[in-house]
Amino acid sequence: KTIKINFFENKARYINPQLGPQLTDKLRQKVNNQTRLTQVQGDDAHYEVSGYISDYSVTTSGISNQQASSNRLRVGVHIALKNRLNDQQSFEADVSRDFDFSATMSLQQAESQLNETILKNLIDEIFNRLFSNW
Repeated sequence: KTIKINFFENKARYINPQLGPQLTDKLRQKVNNQTRLTQVQGDDAHYEVSGYISDYSVTTSGISNQQASSNRLRVGVHIALKNRLNDQQSFEADVSRDFDFSATMSLQQAESQLNETILKNLIDEIFNRLFSNW
């Protein structure tokens, strides 16, 4: 059985330019390492995964002495699985994760510190959604 994983485009209001390529690459690696599916580039794959980054936003999550003490980065991804062997199993879903960081850090500092955690958590969430019914 074959699978095609399309590039995850960033459609969020704030764009982290590295997130789309890294998310796509890490998902392809995980599918390659943890399933027996063969990845293909053609449009005739048995399964086709597509999606986009839908949310990338920061909010205050903690206040101390009337000042922000922690912020929360929310990253959301919309995914779609097209099952050409059984269309009944095709679906679309939204996954999101929150990542807290100190309000003393800039978003860029938080991104560099949290990057691996963001990728790992989102990839695990997406992978579980895609393959939970197999």
